[in-house]
Amino acid sequence: MGFRTSRQAEATPTILIIARLATNTAGSPVKSIAGADAILLHAGEPGLTAKNLPKIVKPLKDMPWGVYLEESGDEAAALVEAGCDFVVFSPTSRIPAVPRDEKVGKILQVESSMDDGLLRAVNDLPADAVLLTDTFDDNGSLVWHQLMIFRHLANFISKPLIVPVPATISEVELKALWDAGIDGVLVEMDITGGEDLTELHQIAGKLPPRSVRKRGKMDVLLPRMSGETRTEAPPDEEEEEEE
Repeated sequence: MGFRTSRQAEATPTILIIARLATNTAGSPVKSIAGADAILLHAGEPGLTAKNLPKIVKPLKDMPWGVYLEESGDEAAALVEAGCDFVVFSPTSRIPAVPRDEKVGKILQVESSMDDGLLRAVNDLPADAVLLTDTFDDNGSLVWHQLMIFRHLANFISKPLIVPVPATISEVELKALWDAGIDGVLVEMDITGGEDLTELHQIAGKLPPRSVRKRGKMDVLLPRMSGETRTEAPPDEEEEEEE
């Protein structure tokens, strides 16, 4: 998974869709989720070890996949070395545990309760994108207060923002997130229920392009979605008011 300043390929959905999958204790192989742009596995789950990880992700083939590192340690480092495309790490993870390989995307998890100074500091850290811990309210719906928080974070953080959302997210809610400056969604999936993200992918593909002023930050891109070379977009220029 790559995160860099670039124009999105025309066929690429405007908002990234990451499927969060749980593994069972037996470490059974996981299948690609239709409509997902990437797959995220949790390093702390039983059955997910560095030894059996290659077998678990083999069916994914060219689908980009990553590992969430809640804790640091030798096992976590071994999971990363197993060939993941990106890692999601918490603020409490040890710095040496995060891979330095530039080919591995790095997503930092951030809480909205951090003060504005810390939010600004995220822009200077060696992370390619940010995963917010904030979710929808208890009934699984997006409320105005939460949308205000997302918009506030988008104003401070220039890196791509990803938020957890329910699989039942509506078209109106997805568009509201996109307009608020959210660049990707993380969807919890039940692989035993035969669920997929085809409908959500179609909705994402219909989202209108952002204006230059709203875009104002890096796009989230997947390296395997297209073989075309992408040209870097020029930085946005703020208009100065004449006094």
